[in-house]
Amino acid sequence: MRQRVAIVTDSTASIPLDVADQLGISIVQLELKVGDEYNDERRVPHAQLAQAMRQGTPVATGEPPPPAFFWNYSDAVAAGAEAIISVHISEGLSRTCDSARIAAAEIGIPVYVVDSRLVGLSLGFSVIAAAEAAASGATPQGVMSVLDRRLRTTMQLLYVDTLEYLQRGGRIGRAQAFLGQALSIKPVLALKEGVIDQHAKAIGAERAFKKAVSTAVERAGNNPVDVGVEHFEFADRAKQVLDELRSQLPQVRRATVEETSAILGAHAGPGALGVTISPA
Repeated sequence: MRQRVAIVTDSTASIPLDVADQLGISIVQLELKVGDEYNDERRVPHAQLAQAMRQGTPVATGEPPPPAFFWNYSDAVAAGAEAIISVHISEGLSRTCDSARIAAAEIGIPVYVVDSRLVGLSLGFSVIAAAEAAASGATPQGVMSVLDRRLRTTMQLLYVDTLEYLQRGGRIGRAQAFLGQALSIKPVLALKEGVIDQHAKAIGAERAFKKAVSTAVERAGNNPVDVGVEHFEFADRAKQVLDELRSQLPQVRRATVEETSAILGAHAGPGALGVTISPA
């Protein structure tokens, strides 16, 4: 059966490639500059990026150019799609939606560009839910309804081993970064209104992880949820956090540990870990 609605997202969604292939999700790559070299982020190994960051090599991120979206949208039109829903990283963190809108204006079918106000697996789970609705034959309005509900109810928390890299990228101020480093404060951050904000503070990493887990469990309640833990060079801890969440949550529908996108790693730094709770 021909799918009426095509789903497009970007590489910060951390969607496993096999899942994207199965559901027909098209993924547009953000760009990463390490030193003097530009690349699609998927071409930059995490270990190489982490080493460059620790060595102080300049790292910068950039949105995909409009042609990257245009060709993805054109492929969807050629495959017979009647509409395209293009869901992306928060506009508070990236200009990706701007590039998507420029390309959408050149396409002959409706293209709905959605600012998710999220990033990482919180974006990814929402996109997967939309793609599942599209694959079931839902109308564009039906898919948008599913997507909107997921985006509104999903929570994402972020732990960073040091505030240095967020400060370098302009995500927090110098005074806040210095305070955290000087006092060994490990903040639990959250996406609020599309930007990174402080959710809680803890002295030391162990207390920060416990706070992230307890917050996620409280948010989930007794509802069925998708649970994701993503990390940048922190695989063992990510698995431990997911195991702890699964042991405390009564209804886990989908649970996964993923490497975060290199783009998110470039901002959060080595040792970063994200927790997503997405009501199913």
